[in-house]
Amino acid sequence: MTALLLAIDIGNTHTVAGIYSGDRLDDHWRTATSAEATADQLAALYASLLALRGDELAGVGEIIVSSVVPALVGSYETLARRYLKTEALIVGPGLKTGMPVLTNNPHEVGADRIVNAVAAIETAGTPCIVVDFGTATTFCAISAAGEYLGGAIAPGLEVSLEALTSRAARLSRVDLGEPEGVIGKTTAASLRSGVVFGFAGLVDGIVGRIQEELGGGASVATIATGGFAELVVPHAATLSRVDPLLTLKGLKLVHERNQRR
Repeated sequence: MTALLLAIDIGNTHTVAGIYSGDRLDDHWRTATSAEATADQLAALYASLLALRGDELAGVGEIIVSSVVPALVGSYETLARRYLKTEALIVGPGLKTGMPVLTNNPHEVGADRIVNAVAAIETAGTPCIVVDFGTATTFCAISAAGEYLGGAIAPGLEVSLEALTSRAARLSRVDLGEPEGVIGKTTAASLRSGVVFGFAGLVDGIVGRIQEELGGGASVATIATGGFAELVVPHAATLSRVDPLLTLKGLKLVHERNQRR
């Protein structure tokens, strides 16, 4: 029986996990990130999720983790040793990615941005741009030679909406969703319009500038991922492709490039 690979991307708000059997992604889950979670709590969580599909935690032979929450890295390392009898691969310095990182300080680049870029190179080719709609909206630029050049970071949709409604006394929190049109007839509709169309404009502006800096203009491939990608992409002229599983694909690729001999 093929040992299972558990691939986990820990974001500030959500954690996305996927279970691979060989090259096949068998299932994936999105859960709330708890920075205080212990190794035992995490083991119970993944044991429960795996049990829903008839698998056992003991059947996981390898685990790879990318995290922007440093406090959780130790918990996942302990989870791997105690329950999986293996060492967790943590995306960071020392791990092979097959992609040169040409920023001034490669160590400060988020692990999620690295694995997204690795997957984008395989999926979209080079040069390309990755836009990730998470707690932050991140833009990553990859050169024609497959080098990670850097990018831009903007506030995320939900963060922006929460900041606005918390500071404006007469604006109430609304659920993000597809706007009825640009001209909202209610306060809630106006908020949805402003956030969704506003971020579509922000994306087009930044992506367009990166495309020009990469020297390829509109011919530079783009790919979007993250929780709010499917909400914004239909309204953004510069984004043609959405892959909600891009990060998991990147984790699988990085794992393959670091197989223990």
